[in-house]
This record gives sequence, structure tokens and C-alpha cells, in this order.
Amino acid sequence: MRTVLPLVLAALLASCATPAERAAQVEREVDQMITVYGPACEKLGYKADTDQWRDCILRLNAQERYERYSRMPTSTSCVGHRGFFHCTTF
Repeated sequence: MRTVLPLVLAALLASCATPAERAAQVEREVDQMITVYGPACEKLGYKADTDQWRDCILRLNAQERYERYSRMPTSTSCVGHRGFFHCTTF
């Protein structure tokens, strides 16, 4: 519950942001990804500012996000009757 509230608040604040503010936020996130994962991709042998280097950064970021969010607790709700169920996991 403690992690849900900040996420909901962030989503509400993001929905109130102008397109320019959202673009600035995305630009900051990209700059942070480059700062964090850029040196690792260079160490892996990719030349900076190439498409392969950018792809490496995106893959490392996606891997880290997957690992972080796969550890979060989930909740499953099922509704239905006599063998016909619809389940939702979040």
C-alpha cells in the first residue's frame, strides 16, 4: 500500500503536466539512463553514441526495471461461476 500511493500521486501529477513538462521529464529520464548505463555499455564494447550503444542502454534499463518490479507483491482477483472465471492480477 505504501508503494501504491506514491505511484498514484505521480500518475495524477503527470496527467496534469503540460506536453512540454512531460517532454522535459522524459528527457531527464533519458539523461539519467545514459549516465547510469552508458559506461557499462562502453565497457561491454559498444562505441558511445551509436545505435547499438543506445540499444544496450535501453536493454539494461528494461532488465533492471523487470527485476525491480517482478519482486513487487501482486494481488489476484477472480470473478465467475461454474468453471467460467475471469482473473485479474495487479
